[in-house]
Amino acid sequence: MTIEEASLQRSRALVHALRDTLVREHGEAVPLIETHISWVLLAGEHAYKIKKPLRLSFLDFGTLALRRHFCDEELRLNRRFAPQLYLGVLPITGTADAPRLAGEGEAIEFALQMRRMHDDDLASARLAHGALDAADFERFALTLALWHRAAPVAAAGAEWGTPQRVAEDLANLLADWPHAADADAVADLRQWFAAQADDTAARVAQRLAAGHVRECHGDLHLDNLAWLDGALGAFDCLEFDPALRWIDTASEVAFLAMDLQARQRHDLAHAFVNAWLEASGDAAALPLLRRYSVYRALVRARVSRLREAHDAAAARAGVAAGYLALAQRLARQWEPRLLVTHGLPGSGKTWVTHALIGASGAIRWRSDVERRRMLGSGHYQAADSEAVYRRLGELAALSLASGYPTIVDAACLRRHERDALRAVAARLHAPCLLLHCDAPPEVLRQRVRERAQRGSDASEADEAVLERLSAQVEPLAADETAHALRIDTSAAPSSAWLAGHWLALANPI
Repeated sequence: MTIEEASLQRSRALVHALRDTLVREHGEAVPLIETHISWVLLAGEHAYKIKKPLRLSFLDFGTLALRRHFCDEELRLNRRFAPQLYLGVLPITGTADAPRLAGEGEAIEFALQMRRMHDDDLASARLAHGALDAADFERFALTLALWHRAAPVAAAGAEWGTPQRVAEDLANLLADWPHAADADAVADLRQWFAAQADDTAARVAQRLAAGHVRECHGDLHLDNLAWLDGALGAFDCLEFDPALRWIDTASEVAFLAMDLQARQRHDLAHAFVNAWLEASGDAAALPLLRRYSVYRALVRARVSRLREAHDAAAARAGVAAGYLALAQRLARQWEPRLLVTHGLPGSGKTWVTHALIGASGAIRWRSDVERRRMLGSGHYQAADSEAVYRRLGELAALSLASGYPTIVDAACLRRHERDALRAVAARLHAPCLLLHCDAPPEVLRQRVRERAQRGSDASEADEAVLERLSAQVEPLAADETAHALRIDTSAAPSSAWLAGHWLALANPI
């Protein structure tokens, strides 16, 4: 028996002895969960996580001091995300045969104390039971954007998030792939990454210089999200390897989006990505999101292949093949097309296009959001609008050039505003549809009043703005109506029908 094997055996004996102690104290069963690198004891309302004395290629828990350090790190890092879940680090005292939590004497081990969660609290379980919807992931996207904004930025000269590091991680992932049957698919994806390697390196360098490499969560997927106090929250941040959490925020977003795609919830993935883009204002992340999503799917595929080599049940489940197929599908997705709304405040543009996001996989840019981001509140003058529409054109070009269906949600009341956006689509050889949203005047006024009373929407258009803009409408001309669709939003339109109509367009105008 090696020294490390003996140390692990002693640690296992200590954990089982502590379990017996907790059973006596609580008078009930204490489940023990074992992972690759830790044990977790579930006692009453608490969970106690104890790190195994391991030295692996990606972590070192080999000494008591290191285990204490990484317990402290796990507490520090995860309190950023779920302070109500992570309670403290407790010494385990006594002897290996009779250990006690937070007892008197010298510590022989350490445990991270957490509030106990139930299996049904996990986001993966809630999703499987139909207990999560787009609004939950949109709210989490806002929370994540705020976390990212507050997270420490990688220092100048740091080794993380560099073009060299990103390229090396990809090369290591694709090298010596563990399953021969995947050779053709892996070769295709290697070629796909190689074709855009120079562009990726340039964008990664720009992202690093702009401060988008931050101390993130690092392992943001559905099994590390939970329903905490009425909303989704993250837990189990990667504490043992800084390289895995000091990453581009775009890579973090791509991980959760990919996981939702892998579970066939494309609608939720699209809702989450759009909400994060809107909340963060980080449009420059968009060209890299697909590449990071493919990378994350490949990581999952490789890890699953390695597991399948020792687990026949896992091999039969075909998880690795599913992730590899997802990576290929994400890499092949390239559907640049543009939808431009036309309609007065209260005509239902945002309501209709919000439903379209999940049905079409589109990226949506809202004039109301960009106006407030650029100019602050109350800017509806002509000069302000010109600046906003220029920005919308830039954003539309960015998402179209990145291969995404794109929605510009704006009034577009004047012909030159529509023409400018149609020109963006034509320049990028993308088909374009004008979506004219309409409702009776009394309905428009009522919606604007109710929206103002709620005070929860980015639009600040009140009845005075509605009346003023009503006098400025330039109706769609005959050459525009040939490429337009009119809907009366007094009744809810079918988002699936509308998405199908739009996505069926094949030729640029």
